[in-house]
Amino acid sequence: MVIEMNPRVSRSSALASKATGFPIAKMAAKLSVGYSLDQIPNDITKKTPASFEPSIDYVVTKIPRFAFEKFPGSLPTLTTQMKSVGESMALGRTFQESFQKAVRSLECGYSGWGCAQVAELDWDLEHLKYNLRVPNPDRIHAIYAAMKKGMKVDEIHELSFVDKWFLTQLKELVDVEQYLMAKSLSHLTKDDFIEVKKRGYSDKQIAFATKSTEKEVRSQRISFGVTPSYKRVDTCAAEFEANTPYMYSSYDAECESAPTKRKKVLILGGGPNRIGQGIEFDYCCCHASFSLQSAGYETIMMNSNPETVSTDYDTSDRLYFEPLTVEDVLNVIDLERPDGIIVQFGGQTPLKLALPIQQYLDKHKPLSASGSGHVRIWGTSPDSIDAAEDRERFNAIIKELNIEQPKGGIAKSDADALAIAADIGYPVVVRPSYVLGGRGMEIVYNDDKLVMYLKNAVAVDPECPVLIDKYLSDAVEIDVDALADSHGNVVIGGVMEHIEQAGVHSGDSACILPTQTISSSCLTTIHLWTTKLAKSLNVCGLMNCQYAITMSGEVFLLEANPRASRTVPFVSKAIGHPLAKYAALVMSGKSLNEIGFTKEVIPAHVAVKEAVLPFDKFPGCDVLLGPEMRSTGEVMGIDFLVAIAFAKAQIAAGQKLPLSGNVFLSLNDFTKSHLERLAKAFLGLGFRIVSTSGTAHFLELKGITVDRVLKMHEGRPHAGDMLANGQIQLMVITSSGDSADQIDGRQLRRMALAYKIPIITTVSGALATADAIEKLKSCKVEVMALQDFFNVEQQKDYSKNLQSASSSL
Repeated sequence: MVIEMNPRVSRSSALASKATGFPIAKMAAKLSVGYSLDQIPNDITKKTPASFEPSIDYVVTKIPRFAFEKFPGSLPTLTTQMKSVGESMALGRTFQESFQKAVRSLECGYSGWGCAQVAELDWDLEHLKYNLRVPNPDRIHAIYAAMKKGMKVDEIHELSFVDKWFLTQLKELVDVEQYLMAKSLSHLTKDDFIEVKKRGYSDKQIAFATKSTEKEVRSQRISFGVTPSYKRVDTCAAEFEANTPYMYSSYDAECESAPTKRKKVLILGGGPNRIGQGIEFDYCCCHASFSLQSAGYETIMMNSNPETVSTDYDTSDRLYFEPLTVEDVLNVIDLERPDGIIVQFGGQTPLKLALPIQQYLDKHKPLSASGSGHVRIWGTSPDSIDAAEDRERFNAIIKELNIEQPKGGIAKSDADALAIAADIGYPVVVRPSYVLGGRGMEIVYNDDKLVMYLKNAVAVDPECPVLIDKYLSDAVEIDVDALADSHGNVVIGGVMEHIEQAGVHSGDSACILPTQTISSSCLTTIHLWTTKLAKSLNVCGLMNCQYAITMSGEVFLLEANPRASRTVPFVSKAIGHPLAKYAALVMSGKSLNEIGFTKEVIPAHVAVKEAVLPFDKFPGCDVLLGPEMRSTGEVMGIDFLVAIAFAKAQIAAGQKLPLSGNVFLSLNDFTKSHLERLAKAFLGLGFRIVSTSGTAHFLELKGITVDRVLKMHEGRPHAGDMLANGQIQLMVITSSGDSADQIDGRQLRRMALAYKIPIITTVSGALATADAIEKLKSCKVEVMALQDFFNVEQQKDYSKNLQSASSSL
């Protein structure tokens, strides 16, 4: 039965290409210009043509990664609409091995399938059965819990409709786990280790089952000589020799890796895409590989994400498609013995591995295969990375450098949290320590909300403290990407001004480069503090800092991260300099002077980054922006006029800006002071203002004409009816957060999303939109190639044309 056929590449084309080593899109491109399959050589074997259908002698497992926790109100139920934000892929000689590796590649807190205290084990039988019946992201762990509780394969099949073959394979893994739990580590034989590892069990799982530690398991395993062998993906099931070193691990006899003795560097990727850690980091990994190849190094990429360019077999000299865990990375280090290891470019995933890798290198001091010294981590040291992550250590550094931070504290109990909040005053920003993407971050306005947050969002204890900072209302947030070398030189890559006010996560906020409203004195302070921080932390490579500037012009440091940030690709494209390439060369020992990057580049054009948000995929969740990141991608608009660049970014992000019609305005008490200015901006563009009673009353007192409309609960026709009837073209809503807003406001915002009406939830975003609409009505939008923006003569000609066009209006 054919369900669907699409004559194009699909999202599974990348997966199939990585799974087989047969690059579908590359072959399709050649076919489109006239080649036939028998004329295109196979890159991997160099002997067979593309008409030779790939065959494989291994098993590939892909598992999607979800982010329902980012969208409260949306049920974690899987349907015909795609909701995953990323995926992991793993290869193994058997299904069990490949499946276990894929589970741990997801980086969701599991070291494999089973051998863990999963939450589902605490559920009662009816809850468990419900989660077997209803497809959800964690159903595979519900199957594990059901088997542990004695449920038979047939019963699980009847509830879940998962094929019995897969269930039987999983049941075997549960049986192996029972065997392991009946043994101590010292009683495991070499044959036991081989059989268990062939089924994909990690050292961490074995440690859990045998009540030992991961280090003890690793030591015992290596003492038996049980180490992984690496097989090559060859597209032909070993019928022909593979020339391309694209490898996966197994515990199956002969190792095909054949590592070289060249000078080489291991680059750790970012794992599966997720909110807060996506292809921005993969961009950095790829650029690092390209630059170091040009510098004469053999580059080795290690990653588990089939969606990315870094896992193309020809991006690096060698590719290991492996989970990014301590065990798997150390296995590759032992085999390859690279001169350097780069952990800065893959986001939080390799950063979490940096300390254990450094401890291993300090203890064992492995020599590099090239013979030019010991294997070491390149760039900023893991200790400096930890100093920036650890709040107490970082605060001490900031105090010594005389850098201002918002008042705050570290709470190790509920009582601590309430005392800190009382001392610094509400509103406060609360978040767990060591998070990426603003996970669990919230703005809290009173004691009751803080208690509720501590009860529902995080468990506070001395091991997992909560950070509490003063929320800077109406502050402008600034992002800075800087580059530092090992000779003490620091250069600012770019300073970005956020359009949304501080309190909206930087990943969800639109931002502008170069800055537009920041005073020279504030910029001087930001440059000085960034340079001091980079030198104090001994940064070698990239560093990202975030600042807030209050209405009175005070500058505060919010955070500093000595690693590549998600803004590096945006800044690189905006200024015309590949920062990730420069950073990789700096880590290899070159100075910024040698590279030729010695001062900040201020472009003549303006670049605007805008976030792409997936709210339409998650019915039930609100569309408000806040301190927790929710965007799944971003776009860039570029022009010589700020408003046009912003308009291009909005259009690229899917926001169809209206040039006329009705604007619905509803602002909360915190943002009411901006209401008059906002209303006059849209009235000046020819729009009519529509508001409910509170906002309408405020505007009428200012002498502004408003069309009143009922709230949703006040009867009909209400604001929702106007949306449905096409009588509202743009909505600006800032949430009050009260119970009425949670019902009326949320419903109205969801309706705007359903009817594809542009909705703006911040004042600054609304003002920028008004400016963009004004320029769209008065100027012609020009299309230019990115390279042309860096052509000085063309910039001058274009500026003259703009001036003459403006004078004729």
